[in-house]
Amino acid sequence: MSNLQEKLAFLRRKIASIEPPAFSPIGPAAPAEERKSIDQWIDGAVIATERGSHFESERAWKNHQRHGNVYVSDLQEVERNWLAAISDGALADVDPRRVVFLDTETTGLAGGSGTYAFLIGVGALDEHGFSLKQYFLRDYTDEPSQLTALAADLEKYDVLVTYNGRAYDQPLLETRFRMSRMKPPFARMTHLDLLYGARRLYKLQLDSCRLVHLEGEILGVERIDDLPGALIPNLYFDYLRTGAAHRMASIFEHNAFDILSLACLTGIIPRAFHAPLEVPLRRGAEMVGLARWLRGADRIDEAITLFRRGLAAGLNDELAFRTTWDCALLEKKRGNEAASVELFTELIGTPNPHRAGAFEELAKYYEHIEKNYLLALDLTEQALSFAPCEPLQRRRSRLEKKAISRRLL
Repeated sequence: MSNLQEKLAFLRRKIASIEPPAFSPIGPAAPAEERKSIDQWIDGAVIATERGSHFESERAWKNHQRHGNVYVSDLQEVERNWLAAISDGALADVDPRRVVFLDTETTGLAGGSGTYAFLIGVGALDEHGFSLKQYFLRDYTDEPSQLTALAADLEKYDVLVTYNGRAYDQPLLETRFRMSRMKPPFARMTHLDLLYGARRLYKLQLDSCRLVHLEGEILGVERIDDLPGALIPNLYFDYLRTGAAHRMASIFEHNAFDILSLACLTGIIPRAFHAPLEVPLRRGAEMVGLARWLRGADRIDEAITLFRRGLAAGLNDELAFRTTWDCALLEKKRGNEAASVELFTELIGTPNPHRAGAFEELAKYYEHIEKNYLLALDLTEQALSFAPCEPLQRRRSRLEKKAISRRLL
């Protein structure tokens, strides 16, 4: 026997002598009644594929059904270009039934090669309403089959919509596909992560832009006895160890609500970017958040209109001062000097973070437009009293010289 063979034999004996780790279940072993197979607790079936088998569950909401204040039929009526503005034109012409909504439940939030998506839910519109399919791992060995079925079903869609999926769900699933030696199916799809649009629209108004928070604030949905997301991984580990399949029902329900809410919010949020002056926004801060995005998109007239609507609807002091300042700058950019002067004048009358800037902007106006050098000099002195700096000092010196040369001083 060669030296190499002896070493291999020794290693085999060493590995065989190592006892597998003992996993303790969370709590006592589940009673026999609770250890029924998953299909006895959740409507669905075991699906066989070329890579094995896994469990799938399906459910549907008809067009006449409502999720909070949104009817499923509302999603059917969106225009084909409803995603154009929020996607910067990437989705200019989209059939709503070629859009798929995806969310995962995973064994951890850190990601990486050791994290599994044990439940993947995808939802889409069809002629009858909104349908949902969920792919579940009864054990880790089901994963190749689960991913095979998912990839096959995604072939029917062109657009993938998620909530924070660009940073989490899609990279995780791409890793899982590669770990199973399969090609990820996402490259040909356009991915819209609704989180970014939601933040633009609601971050100034709401304490949190988490999906479940928007669900309550925007859709008017209140979940009863919903499972906290932080508990989901441990419940799945418990299922793997004890066979307590009944505990999975709440996870399936949690995932289903996430996907339905995502779809309903996708019927609302993109419309605000597509037709901002027509959407009935209720809160001033929503209007301001949307106006800031419009400003960045160089849609100046719409931004000014929404800034003014936001001010009229009511804002807290900090946001009101900032919005007045932003609106004044846009009016100036548009060439509406009278409107900008009126707004800058409002700002100099009250202590606020933009007071010095407003004095300076008025000084520029009276120097260059009105040629009133004494008033411009006085306004510059006021600006210096709030924010002394070299540029303002140079402006004061220049105005003093102009005033002296014209025998105004």
